[in-house]
Amino acid sequence: MSTTPRERNARCSVARSLEILGEKWTLLVVREAFFGVTRFADFRARLGIAPDVLTARLETLVEGGVLERRPYRDAGQRQRDEYVLTEAGGQLKTALAAFVEWGDEYRPSGFGPSVVYVEEATAEPVRLAFLTQDGRELEPDEVALVRGPGSLGDAAA
Repeated sequence: MSTTPRERNARCSVARSLEILGEKWTLLVVREAFFGVTRFADFRARLGIAPDVLTARLETLVEGGVLERRPYRDAGQRQRDEYVLTEAGGQLKTALAAFVEWGDEYRPSGFGPSVVYVEEATAEPVRLAFLTQDGRELEPDEVALVRGPGSLGDAAA
């Protein structure tokens, strides 16, 4: 029985994630949300993004459950929406840290890291790692990808 690319992608964790996060600007909007930015004008000012593109990215992130729209009203102004990370959005911190680590290593700017991840309580730097169930740390080349139960067997997991 043959499957279509659409059916394969529906089973693929990466493809499903990219439906929400794969467009240019999307992860930069999420990054700014981690820095506490919640308002449209502030996202625009910090990113230099066109308003129509920002509107589309915010809508995708809201529909995907990454951001939540919340109404607010400044004194004398009309009601507007702000955009706040959801629990699912907050879990993207690890993915962003992986992008930062990879970018700093393989696409350095010459200025040093633009962000450093630290333990909140101590301000000591932290890093990402693969850990076994018993807590042993593995190097990336010691970790293999295997097909999961949702795989078709001949498609990417």
